[in-house]
Amino acid sequence: MKRNDIKPSEITPEAVFLNRRKLVAGAVAMGLLPGCGQPDATAAAIPDGGEFENVQPWPASTTETKSPWEVVTTHNNYYELGTGSYSIASRNADSLKTDPWSVEVTGEADRTGTYTLEDILQPHTLEERIYRLRCVERWSLVVPWVGFPMGDLLQRFEPRSGAKYVQFFTLADREQMPGLRNQVLEWPYREGLTIEEAMHPLTLAAVGVYGKVMPAQNGAPIRLVVPWKYGYKSIKSIVRINFTSEKPRIGDEQRSASGWTWMSSWNQYAGNEYGFYSNVNPNRPHPRWSQEVEQRLDGTGGLSVPVIDTQLFNGYADEVAHLYQGMDLIENH
Repeated sequence: MKRNDIKPSEITPEAVFLNRRKLVAGAVAMGLLPGCGQPDATAAAIPDGGEFENVQPWPASTTETKSPWEVVTTHNNYYELGTGSYSIASRNADSLKTDPWSVEVTGEADRTGTYTLEDILQPHTLEERIYRLRCVERWSLVVPWVGFPMGDLLQRFEPRSGAKYVQFFTLADREQMPGLRNQVLEWPYREGLTIEEAMHPLTLAAVGVYGKVMPAQNGAPIRLVVPWKYGYKSIKSIVRINFTSEKPRIGDEQRSASGWTWMSSWNQYAGNEYGFYSNVNPNRPHPRWSQEVEQRLDGTGGLSVPVIDTQLFNGYADEVAHLYQGMDLIENH
């Protein structure tokens, strides 16, 4: 068997593998995990007590007022946990079990396989990054995420030169997720980025908010955050990462051994409304509403919710505009 075919669960003693807290120390000591050195005080881990320690402040965070915890954790679109209101995901959150958790890595990379959450987190240092979050439905938040650069994780899997896109998959478990009975989308939920977008320093693998472990309704235990795109691109509860050479075309519904070939669930559902890129753009209206302004949810509710102008790339143009140089942002929405 080649080294790249070896999965941690096949090498680590079963008693260690089943114990989340012992797994990290055992696997690192045995040198099994790509990119892992000796553990240190700042290495990421899911804390037993629910609050992270040694989270480093990110100096480039926005200084805008953070949205209240109560709003961040109750105003959510997470259709797998239910539809009909923004609060239903938080009401159904207890149904989602996130321990143990693993992520499968497939496609155009040299280190594919299945990794536990502990494998994923080591040896990254957690940061608090305060980002703007803009929903395609014209509301916005300012969220203090806890996480680390997604690109640092993806590099550990050694993507091949043919990897042009990265696709992410959300858990789809009917026993835990009552919303899967609703066929509004093709499950599992999928989102995709170009490899350059996925590797960009702003793209975050998030495991918490407000210094606490990520609530289920916010995408526990690990999710994507891409702050210059509409919120649905920041996929929740990731169970698979797939490196691929081609972006599936609209109308390409062939099923492969690894699942649906569609890159993006909302792009599949209504490509004219939800483009593959889905960059925040006040100049490109949604077919059913303008995107020029947004409501910044601050907990006051009602008519007092601030209405502000939407910024191109959600205010991150200086950092990401070069990714789309020469691209028609209206046509390539």
